[in-house]
Amino acid sequence: MLAETICSAVSAAGLGIAAVTAYRKRFLTATRIAAYSLVPIGLVLTGVVEWIAGIAFKPSVWLGFGVLGLSWLLFMTTRAIERRSGTTRAERKAARAAGRNEAVAPGASAPSLGAGAGAGPAATAAKPQAKPKKKQEAAAPGDDFSDIEAILKKHGI
Repeated sequence: MLAETICSAVSAAGLGIAAVTAYRKRFLTATRIAAYSLVPIGLVLTGVVEWIAGIAFKPSVWLGFGVLGLSWLLFMTTRAIERRSGTTRAERKAARAAGRNEAVAPGASAPSLGAGAGAGPAATAAKPQAKPKKKQEAAAPGDDFSDIEAILKKHGI
């Protein structure tokens, strides 16, 4: 009841301002003010104001907004955790699809690892590790400074 009264008063005041504006020979502005002034009374007559007032004062509606907010918060939290883990949905989906397509050897007790992951314990025992050469170890620190030297030369230092 109070909302309808306020909307009616706002419309009446707006129409009064529109009349004063039209008296000053500003008809386009007066028409625009009259149009804006008729919106609140139109909302009252269609029942929108009563519907909004009914929603605003019901605790169950506010509880529903709280549940929606909690749902949104949980969704955003899972997205943030997913981004931190470094894997995307597409990567996980591809991994699951690859897992389904892998064949199990007839005499094996576990699924095979696939073409790219053949470096199991038996494979590492069969391939001896290559020892790094001493020249490569001595050249490695010099490579780090060569980048820095190139940058300094570029700037004329």
